[in-house]
Amino acid sequence: MARFPFSAIVGQDEMKQALLIAAVDPSVGGVMVFGDRGTGKSTAARALASLMPPLMAADGCPYGASKEDQARYPDVCGQGKLVKRPVPFVDMPLGATEDRVIGSLDLERALRSGEKAFEPGLLAKAHRGFLYIDEINLLEDHLVDLLLDVAASGENVVEREGLSVRHPAKFVLIGSGNPEEGELRPQLLDRFGLSVEVRTPKDIEVRIEIMRLVAANEADPKGFAERWAGEDEKILKKIARGKAKLPKLEPGPEVLRDAAELCLAVGADGLRGELTLMRAARALAALEGAKAVTRKHLIAIAPSALRHRLRRDVLDETGSTVRITRAIEELFG
Repeated sequence: MARFPFSAIVGQDEMKQALLIAAVDPSVGGVMVFGDRGTGKSTAARALASLMPPLMAADGCPYGASKEDQARYPDVCGQGKLVKRPVPFVDMPLGATEDRVIGSLDLERALRSGEKAFEPGLLAKAHRGFLYIDEINLLEDHLVDLLLDVAASGENVVEREGLSVRHPAKFVLIGSGNPEEGELRPQLLDRFGLSVEVRTPKDIEVRIEIMRLVAANEADPKGFAERWAGEDEKILKKIARGKAKLPKLEPGPEVLRDAAELCLAVGADGLRGELTLMRAARALAALEGAKAVTRKHLIAIAPSALRHRLRRDVLDETGSTVRITRAIEELFG
């Protein structure tokens, strides 16, 4: 089935912005998308992955190793020549076992030849790409813990059944869920870099436009993709320019102070809020081709970077987004 073009997705600007920021700087820490069913959460993630240019990866390597991976993990990545391959997009099912996620003993090979060998799991397949988990709030806690640890370290370590394997596992973790079907533990939600809220559009014209575009895609997927290819190419170039510009941008002391004051004002737990706010603002500035990271970039990304890090106040019935907006107005006018 042909992917839906990223540039053809109507509305959901905050979600698209967060995904683009994660594509420019994966160190931001992944994206959590909360919202109603049928609002394009998985469509947007798949579209972005398909939009990315091919990777140069070791031929036949189950990890899609880069040249740097081959040097760091010679035992598992080998020294095969580099060939082009698509950016991985791995959809992790809710019923996945721990063995399927992290990898396990290759039983077929063990029975056939008596040799202990490692069978890579979903984390290996997602290396250098995207790992998408729908309804992540329904995933077993120990699996979520495991995923977030690997996402933070960029490495999967397996010690079981006489096997000891260490392999690269760097990916952008994208989770989605409906809050009505269960909440994600706060300490785990906090490990995601950005959190966005997606709602069913209320504007009649927007809903009509979505129906029209979906119908056109279903009638002629190839022709529809060709019509949007130019816009997708612009987004691809924007990401490439952002990646190139990112190392040259560093938030100045004024922006760092703004970030610290804002996190203190909203009562964000820990220091991860400031760090994510800084990285996300820098990535947004790089995406926009700005010469410097400014307060404007900080304010634009603040709700996504902070809304999932606030403690609930039983005396304040306003949502976390409203609290952040109110703090921004009080601090910066």
